[in-house]
Amino acid sequence: MTATEARRAATGASSGAESSDGSLTHRQILLVFSGLMLGMFLAALDQTIVATAIRTIADDLHGLDIQAWATTAYLITSTISTPLYGKLSDIYGRKPFFIAAITIFVVGSLASSFATSMYMLAAFRAFQGIGAGGLMSLALAIIGDIVPPRERARYQGYFLAVFGTSSVLGPVVGGFLAGQSEILHIAGWRWVFLVNVPIGIIALAVVTKVLQVPHTRREQRIDWWGAVTITVGLVPLLIIAEQGQQWGWTSPRAWLCYGIGVVGLLLFVIVERVMRDDALIPLRLFRNGIFSITSSANLIIGMGMFGGLSVIPLYLQIVKGASPTKAGLLLLPLVLGIMLASILSGQLTARTGRYKIFPVIGTLLMVGGLVGLNTINADTPLLHTDIWMFVFGFGLGGCLQTLVIAVQNAVPARDMGVATSSATFFRQMGGTLGTAVFLSILFSTVGQKIAAAFARTVQTPGFQAALTDPSVVANPNNAPVLNLVRDGVGAGSGAGSAVLQDSSFIQRLDPRLARPFLEGFADSMHPVFITAAIVVALAFVLILFLKEVPLRMQSGIQARMAEDAGGVPLEDAPPSFEPESDGHLVPGTNGAGTAGALMASATDEFVPYQQEGPGVHGWVHRADGSGIVGAALTLIDSGGRQIGRNVSGSDGAFDLPVPEPGSYVLIASAAAHQPQATVVLIGDAPVPVDVVLTGTSSLAGTVTDAGRGAPVPAATATLADAAGEVVGSQVTGQDGMFLFDELLAGAYTLVVSAEAYQPAAIGVSVPGTGRCQQDVALAGGSRLRGLATVGDGRVVPDARITLLDRAGNVVAMTTTDDTGEYAFSDLPEGDYTVIASGYPPVASTLRVNGGEQGQHDVRLSHPEAG
Repeated sequence: MTATEARRAATGASSGAESSDGSLTHRQILLVFSGLMLGMFLAALDQTIVATAIRTIADDLHGLDIQAWATTAYLITSTISTPLYGKLSDIYGRKPFFIAAITIFVVGSLASSFATSMYMLAAFRAFQGIGAGGLMSLALAIIGDIVPPRERARYQGYFLAVFGTSSVLGPVVGGFLAGQSEILHIAGWRWVFLVNVPIGIIALAVVTKVLQVPHTRREQRIDWWGAVTITVGLVPLLIIAEQGQQWGWTSPRAWLCYGIGVVGLLLFVIVERVMRDDALIPLRLFRNGIFSITSSANLIIGMGMFGGLSVIPLYLQIVKGASPTKAGLLLLPLVLGIMLASILSGQLTARTGRYKIFPVIGTLLMVGGLVGLNTINADTPLLHTDIWMFVFGFGLGGCLQTLVIAVQNAVPARDMGVATSSATFFRQMGGTLGTAVFLSILFSTVGQKIAAAFARTVQTPGFQAALTDPSVVANPNNAPVLNLVRDGVGAGSGAGSAVLQDSSFIQRLDPRLARPFLEGFADSMHPVFITAAIVVALAFVLILFLKEVPLRMQSGIQARMAEDAGGVPLEDAPPSFEPESDGHLVPGTNGAGTAGALMASATDEFVPYQQEGPGVHGWVHRADGSGIVGAALTLIDSGGRQIGRNVSGSDGAFDLPVPEPGSYVLIASAAAHQPQATVVLIGDAPVPVDVVLTGTSSLAGTVTDAGRGAPVPAATATLADAAGEVVGSQVTGQDGMFLFDELLAGAYTLVVSAEAYQPAAIGVSVPGTGRCQQDVALAGGSRLRGLATVGDGRVVPDARITLLDRAGNVVAMTTTDDTGEYAFSDLPEGDYTVIASGYPPVASTLRVNGGEQGQHDVRLSHPEAG
């Protein structure tokens, strides 16, 4: 890379257009984000809007016991389609498939609103899920394409704003719509699906216009057989997870599902091995320890997450008697926990580069939240439930985005789409299994729990008093329970069957008669929560083994360009060396790969290494001699393969071993410093090498009006180096501010221009580190125009117009055009004299105020003029 290219790469984020290194400006990223956020809003809204409405929907369609099919069908198709979206978008580009996903989702939503049975609703939801599979995964993949992992938290707030808004609105809107008997002569719950249609149409329009992500098509085979075999493998297993309790786990139908599922998964593995790099989920990715662990963790966390989320709304509505709208509002503590943890983990990750700690703490809090929810019963105060929902949500918020960033950071850029979709795939797979299994546990035990509650309650004074209360006996709403009591307490299991078909009658019962139902339903949730806690505890143990590598400072587009230019694919590189507790470096997980190591910002603790064989050691410092803490040191061989990696300690010292003597390249990089590469010849003994890194700085300032002091928006700030090379340009916002990041130390020329102002050029000296402040005050640039005529009103073309300032100096000179008009621009405020000549000259004086558009006509006196 030349010096000019290095400067352009360092300031690419400040340029007005996409830079040569593939980076996008902040404005371009926000433009793309506007399209992504609408797609993510649809996906996130649908995850929550149905949750609080499903009970009303199931009651209206007479199938609460099979309501899981509506959710499971949606999750099955969205899960299976997710990796296919990722792979196809890697080959053909993200935009066409993102548009296709939105279109399918909207059509499926419209169809779901016309369902007349739970099975029909499940079928339409299955079609809707095909579109949903691409919404979230492709949005996350595009974010990975345009934003480096370390900087992603800077933009995470926009994503969280959408996710948080939809998470808050979803339960509330879903509950409100489900609570209305009719809206415009259409059943209220059907609007839960119809509301997606206008949002989806807007999303399509915006995405079509603004989503312009650079893509280079790669010729690959499409793994259709992989898609078929994974469908054959997963669908039967998910069906038996849903129907196992009803069919019997060892029934012939169950064994048929087991057999088809196992055969399908085996065929999927065989197909993926044959397809190699063209596979739907390339098996080589599982050789990456980070990918394997995060995939397994996402699967387990998805089970625990959906296990809790599918049961809590039912508890709030059936046990606590909350309306669908109120149930949505009561879920706000959980949503608040997710948002706070996501924001906190994102900001801390951006500042420190650390991310492993967040899923570790997050899974631990999820376990604590589920154990706490296991203690709730029919009499538990809502405040108690809110606390445990918040703990559960806070833990979940520390896991979701962090694990996606970890896997995107660990794979080659060309696999960004398939890796991101795989992370989403495994989480949705876990969610599908969790929903099916945990709802199966719930509904398989609720009948027994209600029967047990009847046995406990029927002899209590309150219940007996209700049985003899004339008003209770006369109320037909109480007839189902009175009939059960008359038939005998053993018929309490029949009460459970009634709840599974339609739970709405509970709210119409006398509170004393409703008591066994509330207790039984609350008790049936305990096995769900405790099982989910055990499942999430497995994720906690798994994440403890996750290797944390420094986050890349390159976006997916930049990293892919580096790979295309000759970089080494991550999976082909030899193992890196990672510190163990005894201070020695041992082969470990290969982190960000060669391309990623070039721009990595390391924050790991330095562990001294007592070298005994061949290797390199030394000191990383600045020009002033001060050591640089946390600098990333990467050693590659002549073939570009990574041999070793470590970070400098508190004094800037580092050690790196090598497997054998030879010629190597030592790459040193650190945040706010220009990377350096040095050729090192290593023999049998350690070689000392000191590395000097040049610091990088930033230049910021505010453009104001010199007369009024007000900020000047839409001003263009251009920065050129000492050689006259433009290193970046920006357009100021409403606050008049500009910022150039990652500048090398040296002299620059800052030029600022704006409409109706005189341009200003200022010399700026940028130090080695830190931020340099340079404000610019622009003098008002006025415009003067006029018309030259003769006495009878005829215009005078080619008349010379001269403008003099107050001291008599010539400021500007021009000639009139064919229509007799002249114009002067960028004039400072002041008094002027206008002289029109070509005939006997005519002089006149005038004053020009700052920023005004003045008009001054001149009349020539020569009778033959024109």
